Amino acid sequence: MNQSGYSAFNGLRDEELMLQLQSGREQAFNLIVQRYRPRLYNYLIRYTRNHEDTEDLIQETFIRLYRSRNAYEPVARFSTWLFTIAGNLMRTHFRKQNRWQLFSIDDDAQDSTYIPEIPCVESSPESTVHSEMAYALIQKVFDAMPDDYSSLLMLREVNEMSYEEIAMISGLPMGTVKSRINRGRIKAQQIFKEMNDESLIYAA
Repeated sequence: MNQSGYSAFNGLRDEELMLQLQSGREQAFNLIVQRYRPRLYNYLIRYTRNHEDTEDLIQETFIRLYRSRNAYEPVARFSTWLFTIAGNLMRTHFRKQNRWQLFSIDDDAQDSTYIPEIPCVESSPESTVHSEMAYALIQKVFDAMPDDYSSLLMLREVNEMSYEEIAMISGLPMGTVKSRINRGRIKAQQIFKEMNDESLIYAA
């Protein structure tokens, strides 16, 4: 779909887009995918460490979103609802591989014979280069951190979620969420300092 096809929806909040989707406007779904595919990728890759598994989980997340569209109610932030779907799918993915013992997700809120095509999101060369550089820096720091810290810190600092939302998505107690995020921040500061110290050594 060309950019003009999104013009009527671009200014809408996520929750308003879901209401449009519930009314049968498929363009709203395409725009949701455009907005959230990169954010879901950055979140899920912290756990999977595998591009193909991450893409599969993203695809399934959007399929679950579409099938459950009429069950959505705008009583909480849309991003929390979407990331909860992704988090549940991710935990089920690891449980099936005997790598994570956590609870399973519920069945789909409703079935549908129609599965929408997940659009491919394109961006300009300039924005792509900038995004890749920023992500490379973030990934370098997060790769040096324990996953228990980096995944929660990603939700807090990159996706700007509240502690309550992160607790809901991760299934962890509030105290654990706050503790790990605080420790993650300290660890990130240490890593940044080490990276800067190394840069000064090489530049000397």
